[in-house]
Amino acid sequence: MAQQGHSAACCTVPPAVVDDYKPKGRYIDVDGMQVYTTGPSGATSAVFIIYDIFGFSSQALQGADILAHADESHQYQVFMPDFFLGKPLPLSVFPPDTDEKKNQMGDFFAGPANPPDTAKKVPEFVKKLGQKYTDIQKWGSLGMCWGGKIVSLTSQSGTLFSAAAEVHPAMVDPEEAKGVKIPLCMLASGDENPEDVEKFKDNLNVDKRVETFKDQIHGWMAARGDLKDERVKSEYERGYGILLDFYHKHLAMIGKPKAKI
Repeated sequence: MAQQGHSAACCTVPPAVVDDYKPKGRYIDVDGMQVYTTGPSGATSAVFIIYDIFGFSSQALQGADILAHADESHQYQVFMPDFFLGKPLPLSVFPPDTDEKKNQMGDFFAGPANPPDTAKKVPEFVKKLGQKYTDIQKWGSLGMCWGGKIVSLTSQSGTLFSAAAEVHPAMVDPEEAKGVKIPLCMLASGDENPEDVEKFKDNLNVDKRVETFKDQIHGWMAARGDLKDERVKSEYERGYGILLDFYHKHLAMIGKPKAKI
């Protein structure tokens, strides 16, 4: 059922670093694609993150590290592939308030950010990671903005994931919720269409947690999050605490992590 309110994991989420965040993980190569990975290599549960259209932002990398390390009793291996191959959309294009920006954004979504094309790549990519990191027994997914659309598409029948989450999701389609087969958490911002979010929630026939952060902008948990703003920083931390609670519930670790990478 849908839930709202305080997150127990908020007590374990460290204060977000405002400036010059230094990622705890490393980059690996998987079939020519750069992947940010963080967390203990012996963890038996993993989170596959699909970033937003702005790529490897410091806020997204910090979020990955929070999920991987914040709760010592429930740690995860986390992987974030660079689907845009080093060429994300420049942050300056958002908001698309000129014809030039609109065209640039449209071309990006029709090309490297085409949701169905990206969604088709995810299962094989997860399988390849599973072959390399053989301790992993359960996979969760997390989509940020544009990545939220990919999560909806990859949570349907036959999914490899055991749980899915979307933060400030883009292109929310209530019809897709009807086909979701795994527990799903959606943390919406005040910029998403509230009717679409509500219909999406109502159409979910799985365990769910849906909450709207009404005073936060689209992207506050990723590239557009201004962590110098105390309110944004607080809600950024609370959001990742909610995600940890959700993953703890549905991606219970088996055994103890053996080492850190």
